[in-house]
Amino acid sequence: MDDGPDIGVPPAADAGRRNMVLLVQLRWLAVGGQLATIIAVHRGMGVPLPLVPLIAALGWLVAINLVTMAVLRRRQTVSQLELFGVLLFDVAALTWQLQFTGGLANPFASLFLLQVVIGAMILRPASSWALVAATLIALGLLTIDAVPLALPAPYASDPLALYLAGSFVCFVLIAVLLTAFVTRIARNLRQRDAALAAIRQRAAEEDHIVRMGLLASGAAHELGTPLATLSVLLGDLKSMPRLNEEHEIRDDLDDMESAVQRCKAIVSGILMSAGEARGEAVERTTVHAFLAGIIADWQGTRGLEQLDFDNRFGPDMAILADPALRQVIGTVIDNAAEVSPHWVGVRADRDGDTLVLTVRDRGPGLPADMIQGFGRPYRSTKERPGAGLGLFLLVNVVRKLGGEAMGDNPPGGGAQVTVRLPLAALAPPDRSAGG
Repeated sequence: MDDGPDIGVPPAADAGRRNMVLLVQLRWLAVGGQLATIIAVHRGMGVPLPLVPLIAALGWLVAINLVTMAVLRRRQTVSQLELFGVLLFDVAALTWQLQFTGGLANPFASLFLLQVVIGAMILRPASSWALVAATLIALGLLTIDAVPLALPAPYASDPLALYLAGSFVCFVLIAVLLTAFVTRIARNLRQRDAALAAIRQRAAEEDHIVRMGLLASGAAHELGTPLATLSVLLGDLKSMPRLNEEHEIRDDLDDMESAVQRCKAIVSGILMSAGEARGEAVERTTVHAFLAGIIADWQGTRGLEQLDFDNRFGPDMAILADPALRQVIGTVIDNAAEVSPHWVGVRADRDGDTLVLTVRDRGPGLPADMIQGFGRPYRSTKERPGAGLGLFLLVNVVRKLGGEAMGDNPPGGGAQVTVRLPLAALAPPDRSAGG
């Protein structure tokens, strides 16, 4: 049985599957217990039992378990109707066994209570009451022509003592099985709640993304016009012969033009990552060129004293570079440089079909709550409004590409952010396969 919830499966369906697994396990216990009881009563106590119908009922329970296990191997979801159906089969099997072993006079008739309690815990109210009705019908049928047990002489003289002994064994059996079942059900409910909490958290994060995307897209549209105006004005200024003679002014104009072009690239990246002009956003390049471009851009625009880039990716391969991915990786390096201005290490590795990018610093490290909730919005060590959105965007951009991002504190000190990206999500489409 699984130890944790699968977020890819709806929590209700996941709980249904877990409950079905529990029923299978309890049914195996029931088969073993009933077989031991039949042997003990028939051979040990000398009470003659109709072995054919009793063994047939055990075979029926074994068949139900085998079919259920085969279904569970092929499917990840179990419906309420299926849970109700297998509980009805259990009630029918118990009714059949009691019919040939004394009916309601058999102390093990109390086992019907176990079926009712289990149904109340795992079924919806309507199905639970339907199971109660089925149990009452079974009890009514047992009052009609049930086959009495032929007790031998030692027990025939005092049948009440035998009934009380059987009732005690039945009580112990019900208590043990209910305790085991309720404990496992409680764990299933906790895991379902954890899965629901994770889904709610993801929904909240996606809501943040939508609002941030709208805000960023609107701001990018508004900034586009003044940036274009600045670019034209700078071009006009650079074309003036008098200014060309002033080398210092010329250098300043070149720096200003570079800054404007960078701002325009950032604005374009925001619009492209928001889904606008997406075809122009993706650039055909290679892994080595993509990573080298990020490092060169960083070294050319920031004043970091030492940025170590260790490229261990291996043989190069073609990819489609997403500006949003380039931007969030740059944000991670920005964050590392803020806490470790003298050194930041960037390393690229290949793990099978996955690109592994690691950014490490020599700062104070990440708090434990940030590592546990890595990428949640507005969680940051920076004491300023809006901090923590960079890692939030990193996690969601990487997750959108089918990868994952995580943070930890390596043994050597500092903090480390690891990004794992499936190369299939970055690879260009195979044009030869299309029409």
